[in-house]
Amino acid sequence: MDTSTMHRLSPVRNSSTASNSIELAEEQLKHFGIEANSGFGRSLLTASEKLYQASDAITQLETLTEALSSLPNMDRISRFNAKKFLCFQLAKLIDMLQPSMKATYQSLDMGVSSRAAKGDYPLFANVGALFSATPAVVKTATYLYACTEWVEDAFTGRESTHPIYSRLLNPTSIALANTVTSLEAGEYASEYMTWNFNSGMAAIDALLSNQLRHGDILLSSRNVYGGTFQLMQDFYARPDRLNVQLEWFDGFTEDEFKQKLGDVEKKHQKQLKQGKKILVFMESPCNPHGNMLDVPAICQHSHNNGHLVALDSTLATPFLFRPLLQEDKSKRPDWVIHSYTKDMSGSGSATAGGIIGENKRMFLPKNSQHDGISWENTLFWDVYYIKGAFLDADKALDVMNGLKTLEGRMLTKCINTLVLSRYLDSHPLITVNSHSLEAHHNSDLRKKLLYLGLPSPLFSIDMEKAGLPRDAFVRFFDSLEPAFGHMVSLGQSNTLILCPALTSHSELDDAAQKDAGIFLTTIRIAMGDENPIDLIQHFKACITRFIDPLQADFSNQFLSDKQLEELHHEVYLDIHQKHIKR
Repeated sequence: MDTSTMHRLSPVRNSSTASNSIELAEEQLKHFGIEANSGFGRSLLTASEKLYQASDAITQLETLTEALSSLPNMDRISRFNAKKFLCFQLAKLIDMLQPSMKATYQSLDMGVSSRAAKGDYPLFANVGALFSATPAVVKTATYLYACTEWVEDAFTGRESTHPIYSRLLNPTSIALANTVTSLEAGEYASEYMTWNFNSGMAAIDALLSNQLRHGDILLSSRNVYGGTFQLMQDFYARPDRLNVQLEWFDGFTEDEFKQKLGDVEKKHQKQLKQGKKILVFMESPCNPHGNMLDVPAICQHSHNNGHLVALDSTLATPFLFRPLLQEDKSKRPDWVIHSYTKDMSGSGSATAGGIIGENKRMFLPKNSQHDGISWENTLFWDVYYIKGAFLDADKALDVMNGLKTLEGRMLTKCINTLVLSRYLDSHPLITVNSHSLEAHHNSDLRKKLLYLGLPSPLFSIDMEKAGLPRDAFVRFFDSLEPAFGHMVSLGQSNTLILCPALTSHSELDDAAQKDAGIFLTTIRIAMGDENPIDLIQHFKACITRFIDPLQADFSNQFLSDKQLEELHHEVYLDIHQKHIKR
């Protein structure tokens, strides 16, 4: 037997001199002051010896999991059910131990005040959670430890079973992280892990602070969320802080990026020779227009030039775009960022975010290295362990519950986007900036990269052609509530609108707003799950009330009601048929 695997169960795992399961069991009794020759001691010795042997057998069993992907599906099902039942058996063994453990705990000499302060020993109540059909909501700041050497290993990252604090590894948050990793990385999930944060912005800040050093170069796509812009511009790029050299990429295609990256490398060649590095950051689909960047091509070119890539994929969710499934690893981003607050949760009841990255960049045990990366530079130890921007258990469960309906919600939103954008585009004085339109400059990338060629459920319109007075536009915009919710967010069940120039992108000056295609009459529309006909009828009624008095018949230049009904019917059937065939 391989005693190295058995040692993991020993209370003196790091100082043990035992060479077999019997000696390990004897060491355990001695450590807790139990006489091996007593009746209790003999029984405990036998049970402990078998546990050490079981540990070795289970380790051998796990090594046989490596070839799972090559097995027929029926064999994988059988193996899953066999292992599931083994887990039930192990849980049952723990449960069988509880009555005698409870009796021993109750026999300890403690008065009423101590009993009240301590309550029931948590292990008694927590065993039942092993059989919970959904992840248990673990509301605790700290955790029980078995012995000193296990605590020591936990603080060096070598004991994954025992979290240190909930701000680092809460079981409910870990369940969400595992779910997100599986959704994004699929068959490559074993190569990646996820860390969850209290917001999407906390996740972005964590990644930037992990990767950027004073004077580094940050090459970012132009159309990013306003908060991201503010973080980059007003914190990282400030000379009195990190003095990061911030460069903006305005294009979407591979050729446009190659040109920009070449210009940036040439401009900063002196800093690069001094050891500074370039980090490429993309948001795709991007805010506020929903355009796609050619993520695989940009990643490949960046990697060929020795640069790492971070992608904010919040708007796509794993339903529309899964960049980590690229077979060619050079075409994958090094990190994928999500604001769970949006569509992944869907309810608008929780702020949360996450980062998915390769294992070696996310976590290594202390004093270890892998593939040129040292443990202290991993996201966990460099940022997550220190800053404590953790995601609590309640929010983690909110997001997991939202993920259960992600596919249906996103499909509906994409259909609604197609209907609403095409309807609004029928008006000659309304400019629709949505790649759902075939003539849009970003349409080809949408069809190339997104699931079924569906559009991002975020787009913008502007009414600059109409030449409306500011007060008339404001009255019209204000009247769109309640059909269109006036909220500074996106990805909820109801359709939300805002004026980026006055809200999400107000941090940008006039020139930057113009570069981003944002005007005073620009309206960002984040689609919800409503009936799009209801939305359109309300929109047209507001046009009639507030714009027709200024421009006669403005409301009569849309599609007719019959044409709208036909459009809705056609799009709905077409998308569902394509989805079923996939």
